[in-house]
Amino acid sequence: MTPKAKKTRILLQAPKGMRDILPEKYRLLQNIYEKTEEIAEFYGFSPIQTPHLERAELFTASLGETSDIIEKQMYILKTRGGDRLALRPEGTAGIMRAYIENGMQNLPQPVMLWYKGSFFRHERPQKGRFREFQQFGLEIINEEKAVAEAAIIRTMVSALEEIGVGPVVVRINSLGDAECKNAYRKELLAYYRKNLSKLCGDCKRRYKTNPLRLLDCKEEQCSAIKEKAPQMVNYLCDPCKRHFKDVLEFLDSSGVNYFLDTHLVRGLDYYSRTVFEIFEDTQPEETDSGDREGSAKTAIAAGGRYDSMAKLLSGKDFPSAGGAIGIDRVAEILNERKIKIKARKKPKVFFIQIGTAAKYKSLEIMEMLRKARVPMSQSIGKDSLKGQLKIAAKLEAPYALILGQKETVENSIIVRDMNSREQETVPIEKVVEIIRKKLASNR
Repeated sequence: MTPKAKKTRILLQAPKGMRDILPEKYRLLQNIYEKTEEIAEFYGFSPIQTPHLERAELFTASLGETSDIIEKQMYILKTRGGDRLALRPEGTAGIMRAYIENGMQNLPQPVMLWYKGSFFRHERPQKGRFREFQQFGLEIINEEKAVAEAAIIRTMVSALEEIGVGPVVVRINSLGDAECKNAYRKELLAYYRKNLSKLCGDCKRRYKTNPLRLLDCKEEQCSAIKEKAPQMVNYLCDPCKRHFKDVLEFLDSSGVNYFLDTHLVRGLDYYSRTVFEIFEDTQPEETDSGDREGSAKTAIAAGGRYDSMAKLLSGKDFPSAGGAIGIDRVAEILNERKIKIKARKKPKVFFIQIGTAAKYKSLEIMEMLRKARVPMSQSIGKDSLKGQLKIAAKLEAPYALILGQKETVENSIIVRDMNSREQETVPIEKVVEIIRKKLASNR
């Protein structure tokens, strides 16, 4: 081949790890996005779009300088003006930057956002993994309660199962706060010190720079050592234990299939307390919390709580949680299963929850309404009846469902006509049927 022909051939190839999305694949991705957007909007999330390029320091400050993304995978360029910019390797840091920069802390809290698009990491291309990849993400900013993680997980599980990827299983763990991590880190270092010679090269370096990431290694020799490592849950302080217990109780009440993965850490430094990954469940008949390594090796979605990120970036505390779905992996599974998707309806009902007991019950009721295709909106984390009714009126929802302490005990719910202000108390098991009739009579 002549040099000219070789140059022409290179010019006509997409860069390694990146690809063209042709019409058929584009429509599939569009359908996946439409369905995830529909379910995210149903659960109360609003859209946001941030730049593909951010200041490189945004990611080094939030992701941790010893993470693989910063050390090996980030695309960095220097502008003519001397700025160091990075193609975004993930979505959360940019969303938090946008939240702070745009004064979104002055909006009703928490702020619930969804985002989508291309992200970039210079890593080895393989099946379902590209250097330019597609993600759909959810963030709940300025909410310290466990309902935030539960709502993120429930929304993602609902979206994946609705699209046709299910059944899925959630692997979940708690990393605790900074003090819990410090106590655990000492025990982890003591354990790995005895096995240092058996570790891969990367893990020998991680032992010195970021010990928790020893548990994130996928190399065979390191995985065997990891199995007998100390478990983080044994080092949680009482508040972190209570928080994690609340997360699991929310998941139990909403019927999410999960198991405790005591060595799950995730690869980013900003996570604290809850971390999770979602996989195809290739063993749906198994319901206990035993070893599920037979399930899919590649996570379809992942996330967790990141309470310290805002403080790192701005000095202010905005406890938050989030996660992202790997859209390319979802598309691959749908192609394998030859599944096609439908999409989207506007909300007609606003769901009001008052008090802790009602919050625990709320995800179960929301899932009932979603499965029945009753379009709904709600305001997570709000406790005031008056405040939630105002939001319902602003959204012009024709009906509100009100669940308080009394209704939770009696297994009932109030159905309120937002126009006439008339209301009735009905059994929870009949609410779907009653709302459907009311909506049908108003057509």
